[in-house]
Amino acid sequence: MIRGAESRSLRSEYISYIIPSILAQWVYTLYTAVDGLFVARGVSVTAMTAINISSPFVTALFAISLMFAVGTSTVVSISLGADQHKRANEIFSQNFVFLIGLSLVITGLLLWKLREVAIFLGATDATLPYVTKYIGTIAPFSLVFIVSYSFEILLKADGHPKKATKIVMVGVILNCILDYLLVIVFPYGVFGAAIATALSQVGVTVLYLKHFLSKEANLHFTRFKAQPKTILRAMRNGLSSGITELSAGLTVYFFNHAIATYLGDEALVSYTIVNYVNALYVYSMTGIAQGSQPLISFYHGRQDRNSVKKLLRFGMVTAAGFAAVTIAGSMTGGWLLSKLFIPASQAHLRAYTVHALRIFCLSFLPVGFTVVLAGYFASIEHAGKAVSITMGRAVVVLLGVLVLMTHVFGGEGIWWTTPISESICLIYAALLYMWHGPWKSEALKRECRLDE
Repeated sequence: MIRGAESRSLRSEYISYIIPSILAQWVYTLYTAVDGLFVARGVSVTAMTAINISSPFVTALFAISLMFAVGTSTVVSISLGADQHKRANEIFSQNFVFLIGLSLVITGLLLWKLREVAIFLGATDATLPYVTKYIGTIAPFSLVFIVSYSFEILLKADGHPKKATKIVMVGVILNCILDYLLVIVFPYGVFGAAIATALSQVGVTVLYLKHFLSKEANLHFTRFKAQPKTILRAMRNGLSSGITELSAGLTVYFFNHAIATYLGDEALVSYTIVNYVNALYVYSMTGIAQGSQPLISFYHGRQDRNSVKKLLRFGMVTAAGFAAVTIAGSMTGGWLLSKLFIPASQAHLRAYTVHALRIFCLSFLPVGFTVVLAGYFASIEHAGKAVSITMGRAVVVLLGVLVLMTHVFGGEGIWWTTPISESICLIYAALLYMWHGPWKSEALKRECRLDE
């Protein structure tokens, strides 16, 4: 439940939820970045690029988990807001069982078509062995990747946002230690990086299970009668969040193919580094949206219109602050970042990476507002609006602008694609909010659809 909602100020409650959520997103971003850093140092920059090529696969696992976790958390939080605790436990338990079955299916498909998946993601002759090794090692652990991320979101809905952050911090620390041991000390290369990430996810999953099986938890595993409509409702409510999570992976996928075509393999190294910054920022915005979600859904369940509007305003201000800091850091700190990953012998590649980052970072301001608006619509169960925003920025507008920019400007147009496409999507999201906001649709005055 949302503990202290009545006794604490709304701003304090908001801060107590978004800080752990943002930190958790940073930790998830660090999993791939840490793997890349150790592999760049312990193997080669080509192997690091292979991990970036593989990242849409890991992102897809998290996106599937997030779709069901956010959707389930929305329904659970609304149920708690309406004092329907038994129903909340049943929805929570059904989600867990469903994710187990889904994970097993995904694992089987991945192992069956491993090489095809690697080529589909954009593996070249040079990177294919590394990509198949990385994905093939993680695939058997798909269950813990999906379940752990789901538990992290639901632990917030359970009223323990700080505990969720502590657990994911344990995971990233464990990943760093194992990466050092299995890549640097014992030179297992890409396999070592993959198994380090997988084992760290096993560790955090055990900690989450320990919580939900304890008396401290408000949400508990319980017997339930299968309710397919509830699963579909969770999918609908969480789809926009899943697409937002997947958007980073889709961007990597589209850009890897475009860069390989127009700029060559060396530019893939630059994009790998640029993408680490982009992923950190986009996931920070996702953290704001996810951190606000239990609160917005809770007050939506109580039909407290003013609190919902204030929470949205808090989110927009937070996004603007993050954008200002990240853009300034990208403009001034690109050299330090490039030195961290690229050896001094490739000075020209360092310079090109800095150039690409300074263009790409212009997208950060519109991204923040768009992600927060999409998360807001999802939290009040306006799934169609949320999905239209996220589909635009993840696929439709992004692809259209990418094709246009590369056709007109060649490889240089790739770096300008995201700033332009995200600005277009922000205009659409803002118009959607003005035209169909809750003050017009009376969304917060209608009865909550708890029995759909």
